[in-house]
Amino acid sequence: QVQLVESGGGLVQAGGSLRLSCVASGRTFSNYGMAWFRRAPGKEREFVAAITRTGSSTYYANSVKGRFAISRDNAKNTVYLQMNSLKPEDTAAYYCAADYLPTPISENARDYDYWGQGIQVTVSS
Repeated sequence: QVQLVESGGGLVQAGGSLRLSCVASGRTFSNYGMAWFRRAPGKEREFVAAITRTGSSTYYANSVKGRFAISRDNAKNTVYLQMNSLKPEDTAAYYCAADYLPTPISENARDYDYWGQGIQVTVSS
């Protein structure tokens, strides 16, 4: 089992920044591709960003490309999501997810084995 705990969410004005963190415990963190997903009220869960096991490659949804950055620190068992130039439409619950030995890294939520409890990000206009 892998436990994932997100932190860093909150309320921010449009144009502001937040950094989400997700700390993993229970298994070897570097065996997992990591991703962030989000779900806005009344909408389906959507892919935000993903990072490979070593951090050598990253992938982004078009809606966040150029504004968000995913990174990881395998020594700290932590994955981050730096969110800049936030917009009201970024308001959602954000979830980190782990995919064991992904081949390749996926944007499909069904490929992920473990999920955090989610953290709320609210962007006011």
